[in-house]
Amino acid sequence: MSLPTETQNLKIPEGVVITDRALSKKAKQVFTNESLATLVTLHRKFQADRKALLAERKVRQAAFDNGALPGYLDANTEAASGNWIVNPIPEDLRRRRVEITGPVNSPKMVINMLSRNSDGFRADMAMLDFEDSMKPSWENVLDGVLNVAGASKGNLSWTDPSNPEKHYELDPTDMAGVMVRVRGLHLDEVNVSIDGEPVSGGLFDLWMSAYYMVENQIARGKTPKFYVPKCEHYLEARWWNRVFSDIEEVLDVSPGTIKTTFLIETLTAAFQIEEILFELRERAAGLNVGRWDKIFSDIKVLKTHRDRVMEDRATINMHKYWMDNYAKRLIKICHSRGAFAIGGMSAFTPGKTEQARAEQTAKVVADKGYEAAIGHDGCWVSHPYFIGYALNEFKHDNQLTRTLDDFDKYPDILPNSKGACSMKGLRTNVRVGIGYMQGWNQDIGCVAWDGLMEDLATLEISRAQTWQWLHHNVQLDCGTKVTKELIHQVFVEELGKILAEVDESLSGKNDALAKKLKKDFTQAAADAEAAFVKDELDDFLSMASDPA
Repeated sequence: MSLPTETQNLKIPEGVVITDRALSKKAKQVFTNESLATLVTLHRKFQADRKALLAERKVRQAAFDNGALPGYLDANTEAASGNWIVNPIPEDLRRRRVEITGPVNSPKMVINMLSRNSDGFRADMAMLDFEDSMKPSWENVLDGVLNVAGASKGNLSWTDPSNPEKHYELDPTDMAGVMVRVRGLHLDEVNVSIDGEPVSGGLFDLWMSAYYMVENQIARGKTPKFYVPKCEHYLEARWWNRVFSDIEEVLDVSPGTIKTTFLIETLTAAFQIEEILFELRERAAGLNVGRWDKIFSDIKVLKTHRDRVMEDRATINMHKYWMDNYAKRLIKICHSRGAFAIGGMSAFTPGKTEQARAEQTAKVVADKGYEAAIGHDGCWVSHPYFIGYALNEFKHDNQLTRTLDDFDKYPDILPNSKGACSMKGLRTNVRVGIGYMQGWNQDIGCVAWDGLMEDLATLEISRAQTWQWLHHNVQLDCGTKVTKELIHQVFVEELGKILAEVDESLSGKNDALAKKLKKDFTQAAADAEAAFVKDELDDFLSMASDPA
């Protein structure tokens, strides 16, 4: 599918509102009369059910807030005990040892994710992300669709406008597989309203990407492939599967042509892995252990449970019994049903010194080595630097034959954190909040911060954990109780450190930039603190895109 020209005679369907600011030259490059008409049809068919699913989330959370705990479903259903497997996985999706992820809106980053790094290593797959690593500004969303179109054709290129000698382009004969992650069920795209309601961000991303991607991928002998995030219930998986099926019908491709991997990154979904996979059996290419969002979900779901207050975020890793059990449960179920089991993200960005990089690399190797050892088929990295190190830990194309026969598929996966809540942990949460919000306010969805790639998921951990400690008036291991006054004091102190770092790096070199950054970080600190200490914990930092 080729992109239209902005001079096309675009007709806005009845019932659709796109503001003059949103109907930009770039939007007219993205939209066609056909794509808009289908978007309207999909919205009208699926919006009511989407709203009902979101309402059910509220009902479940109210029960958890009143003391209930999530648990397993009936073990005697066809999903849990039937003799079924997923449809065969296409050949080009049978080697997913390392997948690199990043925001879909930056053409340079998309090209770099799909290409070989400076050491000659290339990821097997690249996940182009409309969700946690991308701030959903309208400009970013439109750029994302354009980049998906170029990536799926294999002809995406970009030249630095400030330095024309810096030119980047894909090699269509040597590039990672293209995957697209859409926004979650909860997110609204406010720049397109249909019948007085904003369209679902995830529905928008899925349809607009598929409109350009499916035909292009099939023409190149590739499988169209999507990631779906933040599923909380098997009925949500059923909703998504129905949307995929309708899109296949519109695009006149066989059922199951479009493949998907769902992230199992919420506590409730971890109890329904088999039921979710059953709903997706026609098109499932696997499931993924989304560790960071899972930690956020653990805290959020059990936020009122005083006996399950979570320890410092830095100490929660895949070796905690409930995290390890959840990963092994996913591996066992996926491999028993013929689906891939993809491991989690190493969120490091290369340190500035050789020693820092060596320490980070050792941690990546240990993490990926453990994931491979327990049976994962592949993993995620957030920076090209670590691709080769991660690849080296996965010795086989996949490990589908490892079904963990001695592992009980109904293990204990309820979080029960016994570690320390410390002042260092609180400071980390606050510092992450300031650093991330500074990027968010500039329409950036992931920021390299203190040697880690912080995206919305890791910000959410910091936000929810600080709120939980405050809500329960937690006493830190130093004896200090967490109060709004303490949190404010820590924000003031950490902001002061950040402002001093800005001065140290820029003062006398670029005073104008230093002044701007200091203003930006000061605003970010105020925004983050407000989000961290609300009386009620918001379900997500943001539930909608920004107006154009």
